[in-house]
Amino acid sequence: MAVKIPIWTGTATWIGTNDTPFGLYDSDVTFASASISTADWCAKRLGYPLTDIELQSGSFFAAFEEAVTEYGNQVNTFNIRDNLINLYGAATGSNLSGQKVSSNMGGLIELAEEYGTEAGSGGNVTYYTGSVTMSANQQIYDLTDSSIVSLESGTAGTDEIEIKRIFHEAPPAIARYFDPFIGTGLGSQQMLDSFGWGNYSPGVSFMMMPTYADVLRLQGIEFNDQIRKSAYSFQLINDRIKIFPIPDADAFTKVHFEYIKKSDRSNPLKGNTGAISDYSNVPYQDIIYSNINAVGKQWIRKYTLALAKEMLGYIRGKYSAIPIPNADVTLNSADLISAAQTEKEGLITELKEILDTMSRQSQLERKQAESDALQQQMMKIPLKIYVG
Repeated sequence: MAVKIPIWTGTATWIGTNDTPFGLYDSDVTFASASISTADWCAKRLGYPLTDIELQSGSFFAAFEEAVTEYGNQVNTFNIRDNLINLYGAATGSNLSGQKVSSNMGGLIELAEEYGTEAGSGGNVTYYTGSVTMSANQQIYDLTDSSIVSLESGTAGTDEIEIKRIFHEAPPAIARYFDPFIGTGLGSQQMLDSFGWGNYSPGVSFMMMPTYADVLRLQGIEFNDQIRKSAYSFQLINDRIKIFPIPDADAFTKVHFEYIKKSDRSNPLKGNTGAISDYSNVPYQDIIYSNINAVGKQWIRKYTLALAKEMLGYIRGKYSAIPIPNADVTLNSADLISAAQTEKEGLITELKEILDTMSRQSQLERKQAESDALQQQMMKIPLKIYVG
């Protein structure tokens, strides 16, 4: 004997457990109360009691749960898109739903760190130090030769490195400068005594000499080295470095440099594990129904009705017509499904457009337009003329 499945009787019954497919909001008292009233409203909007509604309480409850979830999904998707640049690197363990996300420079700076690495002004790749042992009268050196190359991290010839800076410069001019602040000779000492500075130690003695004279002398030393002597320089091509001038036994023994390991730069996993990295692991959870405002709840009710209408259309579509004596009753399955799909698409589009107008960018543009309009109004106010 076929079992007769009861349809909508006009009253929704909330049991409290397993009333919805996923049970996401069953513990929320506000959700339970709204489920009953929304089911009654949807049934009446679909024609009850003038016509039978081939749905049960659970059908309306399932549609209501899906509507709340869809609303939360749209809001969370918007928040992720609007806040992701500010959330990179944050912990994934906390629930961000209902939380205020403040703007910060963390994400932008992290994106710029790669440029900082190449520019030598910071970054997220470690700079190491190394040196090449020089030999007299040898100008060219192989940087893969571990017998003459010393690296802070890695082994020459085994680990690929990239040299960022080489410390091979002429001694600073100030090192060969006769210190004008150290008075020497009888005349200098007599001048110091006349100013009452004779009891000062040489390192803190003072003489009346303009600063530009020091600068001119430094430039003279540097120009002399640059024009009349072999300039300190180097040429780095592939793994070979060429030193200028040709080293001699008494000049220097090592050339130091800074480098990075290519494997460090190529490693894409520079951040901490368990941190927000992309759209998929931003910790926005299902929203709490009782925290949704009246505007959102009205959207949810409309979306629930569209889902119930679609569900009813599929049920009635099982039979296109029902035979009765001397006639047929044609069901409105196609009309219900078409109207439901149009309503669902319209509600989703409306919600997305509303959310887009509330993005940070839109708010800033609106604030700028408001400021410009206010400034234009202020400029049209006539200025008062005061006569003394």
